[in-house]
Amino acid sequence: MTPFGTRLRALREAHGVSQTALATALHVSPAYLSALEHGHRGRPSPGLIHQVNEFFGLIWDDAEEMVRLARLSHPRVVLDTAGLTPEATALANRLARDIRRLPPHAIAALAAVLETLPPDQA
Repeated sequence: MTPFGTRLRALREAHGVSQTALATALHVSPAYLSALEHGHRGRPSPGLIHQVNEFFGLIWDDAEEMVRLARLSHPRVVLDTAGLTPEATALANRLARDIRRLPPHAIAALAAVLETLPPDQA
């Protein structure tokens, strides 16, 4: 599952909307919507995010949250460590190898460390 897919499913269920009905409203197939909810498809397009926001009446912070979640929802991440330290490369490889075995509390702890970093200025 991805952050966007999890939130989309929660919104759909909270509003009592079936996958088929939402897929029809968004002009996508029910199979695509299911794959998106289950993390088998990559990030949704900006247009689809906008459609989801409109369908559920999300504005301001809620709409921005959907954009943020979509940005974090690529299920096949590629990490370029060229130019980084050997330790950073080793960590990236270890994380790629072992992430499926990390318990939820360890993932939360790693995420908390990353949240302490200053915002990227790129």
